Amino acid sequence: MFWTAIDILRIRFNEGKPNEARKILAALEQMLAHVPDKEGNVKDAYENCQRLLCKTTALEDGSEQTPEHLRLGAWGEDLAAAYLRDKGYAILERDWRSTHRDIDIIARDAECVIFVEVKTRKNSDFGSPVEAVDYKKRKNLRQAINHYIKYHHIDLSVRFDIITVVGAIGCKDPEICHLEDINIMELTSR
Repeated sequence: MFWTAIDILRIRFNEGKPNEARKILAALEQMLAHVPDKEGNVKDAYENCQRLLCKTTALEDGSEQTPEHLRLGAWGEDLAAAYLRDKGYAILERDWRSTHRDIDIIARDAECVIFVEVKTRKNSDFGSPVEAVDYKKRKNLRQAINHYIKYHHIDLSVRFDIITVVGAIGCKDPEICHLEDINIMELTSR
């Protein structure tokens, strides 16, 4: 039930309904004491939702609005997570943070742990979303991935993937591209 509520909170956020999402967050806070959390995943998921909702902006009439680029990114990450689940991957973490660095999705298949960067764009007018995973972004990802591996004592093989999503929020047929086993060390600075 906790994880379903997390998903619904993200959906409400993506729909531009932060007040409804805040009500769900309040209910999640009440559930925290009753959900087993040996590895800290429940607390991390709750804190990620808190951070997500902190990014809403107040309008002059007192209502709130989530900036479109944040809703677009969250929508793309939701699609990417659903895409991975449909392919048989288990989602271990979403929006895992290591100080100011983050990993969008951490998944697992039978053989390895997969670290996934998700890039979402309304269209490709200004270039491919994968171009946004530049040298600086890859450097930050390497550091976050290393931290995750050490913190969780990962002894399986690991892989870095990029999923790009191109489309407007709510469109019926967004373009999803899954690039597997990307060499995160390959790109050099320009």
